[in-house]
Amino acid sequence: MQKVFLYNTAKRQKEEFIPIKENEVGIYSCGPTVYWNQHIGHMYAYTQWGTLVIFLRYLGYKVKWVMNLTDVGHLTSDADTGEDKMEKGAAREGLTPWEIAKKYEKQFIESLELFNIQKPDVLCRATEHINEQIDLAKKIETNGFSYKTETGLVFDTSKFKDYAKFANLKLEEMDVGNRVKVDMGKKNPWDFLLWVTNQPNHIMKWNSPWGVGFPGWHLECTAMSTKYLGETFDIHTGGIEHIGVHHTNEIAQSYGAFGHQTANYWIHNAWLTLKGGEKMSKSLGNGYTAQQLEEMGYEPLAHKYLVLTSHYRKGLEFSIDSLKSSQIALFKLRSLLNDWQNGGKIDENYKKQFIDLMSNDLSTSEALALVWKLTKDEKIKDEDKKATILDFDRVFGLDLNKKIDKEIIPQEILDLVEERKKARESKNWAESDRLRDLIKERGYLVEDLKEECKIRKINK
Repeated sequence: MQKVFLYNTAKRQKEEFIPIKENEVGIYSCGPTVYWNQHIGHMYAYTQWGTLVIFLRYLGYKVKWVMNLTDVGHLTSDADTGEDKMEKGAAREGLTPWEIAKKYEKQFIESLELFNIQKPDVLCRATEHINEQIDLAKKIETNGFSYKTETGLVFDTSKFKDYAKFANLKLEEMDVGNRVKVDMGKKNPWDFLLWVTNQPNHIMKWNSPWGVGFPGWHLECTAMSTKYLGETFDIHTGGIEHIGVHHTNEIAQSYGAFGHQTANYWIHNAWLTLKGGEKMSKSLGNGYTAQQLEEMGYEPLAHKYLVLTSHYRKGLEFSIDSLKSSQIALFKLRSLLNDWQNGGKIDENYKKQFIDLMSNDLSTSEALALVWKLTKDEKIKDEDKKATILDFDRVFGLDLNKKIDKEIIPQEILDLVEERKKARESKNWAESDRLRDLIKERGYLVEDLKEECKIRKINK
């Protein structure tokens, strides 16, 4: 089996991935809190992890991919303060939390489909695993890692000496005053709730050994990941924002319940941001959804192409201009494949390069660059190029074999192309570039080939 190297946050280094069971992989990904639409900033992560899953399958691994849907318990602070996001969403739209969950779960699944991301094998709702969460909290309590306060059952981080290690936390610098106000009974400000019992007006609540209430957000991921993947599994993914609180607390919980970490590899994606590094945010209203991109005339797979030009650990600065460029690149690539004959053979040399690149911490941008290199390789037959690129597209999921409708080119565009041709013949490159950009602004792409010039309409 091909060697795969992944950056393990727990070790702060890239290391060879060795699965627990030969040729089998268990992956748990922190999923969405379904209280609002999932915008493309959120979908950046799921695009990357979906690519990881499909690449491992491409190599021949049997992969079980589990993802949670948080539909209770995630407070607005990501810790123990603020409203439950589900109830906040319900109040915003005049619906019940259950109706909100159903509405935005549907939007998330539609987004997966629009971005051609394979749906996880197990998509598990927190509210359907309350018993598992209670059982996990019981184990933690029995093992002496919890205590009761006026707010509920609290995890005692002092019993886990490596609590600060995973995120390199400086506990003494954390905001002690703010957290103590939340619960004066906490032994440490960073101790966290396993089960909340002091919110009688909370709509979503269940009976438990500690009183009527609801589970803490962190509890659900440990309960559901171990239910479907076992007490130890291979890979846990999530965003970099999860390192300092959510995943730190998951690790503490697993130690309290089982005496060890649950995941062998912790892998984190950086963010999709806007210009200047501004994070997309629902509250700021600056996030597009997959559905909105489609309404604006952009193919969602053009955004997926854009995401794949980035490395998951570096993130991506998004702009409409970069999306337009990706749509043009995707259209051009499909156009080339449309023009090439079927029936070719996969080029094994390029396939090896592709696998080596993707096996090096999921280097999707370099793998895409390899595709463009292949399109220009005159030593490879066009039909073999096509077969090879379509083989790679089993991983990319860009629908590169999609047929492109041929349209009548307006005379205005043909006139501009003729002007550009004359500019090129006279070696007036500045004028040639100006005309090319003008043609592009009017919705057409000019491709300069060896003996001809092709004009294609840009899909919008």
